[in-house]
Amino acid sequence: MRIRNIKWLLFLLALLLLLLVSVAVALLSGEIDLKLVDLPTILARKSGVEYAVLTKIRLPRILLAVAVGGGLSLSGAILQGIYRNPLVEPYTLGISGGAALGVSIAIVFGLNAFSFLVLPLFGFAGAIVTLFLVYFLSIKRDGLNINSMLLIGVMISFVSSSAMMFLMSTTTTDNVQNIVFWVMGSLDEPNEMLIKIALFSSLFGLILTYFFAQPLNALRLGQAKAKHLGINTALTVRILFFLASLLTGIAVSIAGVIGFVGLVIPHLIRLIIGNDYRVLLGGSFLGGAIFLVLSDTIARTIIAPNELPIGVITGLIGGVVFIVILSRSRSKFRLN
Repeated sequence: MRIRNIKWLLFLLALLLLLLVSVAVALLSGEIDLKLVDLPTILARKSGVEYAVLTKIRLPRILLAVAVGGGLSLSGAILQGIYRNPLVEPYTLGISGGAALGVSIAIVFGLNAFSFLVLPLFGFAGAIVTLFLVYFLSIKRDGLNINSMLLIGVMISFVSSSAMMFLMSTTTTDNVQNIVFWVMGSLDEPNEMLIKIALFSSLFGLILTYFFAQPLNALRLGQAKAKHLGINTALTVRILFFLASLLTGIAVSIAGVIGFVGLVIPHLIRLIIGNDYRVLLGGSFLGGAIFLVLSDTIARTIIAPNELPIGVITGLIGGVVFIVILSRSRSKFRLN
């Protein structure tokens, strides 16, 4: 037991160190190259182009990448545990589709011209509406049906995508470009309030989820067995479902649709350290943050001075990594 705890602690510390290295690389990389030894001088001077680039562009993007990457990966780990399905991710339940539809409505009707908060608010509203639709349509006489919830989420995602395509086919070219750009994801968010909301909500979600680490371990055995172990499975599933959905809704409403984070990273962490949620939750959060920080660094430097949508990078890297892991470690891809 003690050796296992030490192993977990060392693993989390290694991920934290890797995250710090990733942050340093992101801070120094870009159209204006900086050196690590010059950072204290630049920050102490509090003026100049380098200081503005660090504090107004790169640091906000890094903080948002940590929040969004950590939140999406944590949500993926939670949902895969609830459904006992390795293919479930935050976007499977239609949360991203609802958020994308909300943003599309705001853009098509020109509401985004009123305030910078319109798109995040409409995106979050779309995610929340989808969340409640999935939840209430999944309630049966004998309680919440997890299998129905998954299927309804997939169907609502298809309906939302179709509605969004309809709006795109009936609006102007400029609106279509704005919708497509948002759907591909971006961490170019200058508003400090939105970044703080994303960061604090993801950290709070991580802390809150750890209170359910043991119930999640019990749910790996199935709801019936978990109930025999004294777990209130109905309440646990409801709380974790709403928590994961809210984390996803906040991330999507601010950064757009960034795929594969919630699918690939929990798998990778599970493969390295095991299925115990006492280490899997923190490992997934840190792993998602590392993945998105590095992906954003690649997205804004690979064709500089132009920038690729971050969803392109996460899709390419995440898809290839997932295929490689799945083909080489099929026997280890189990949730119980």
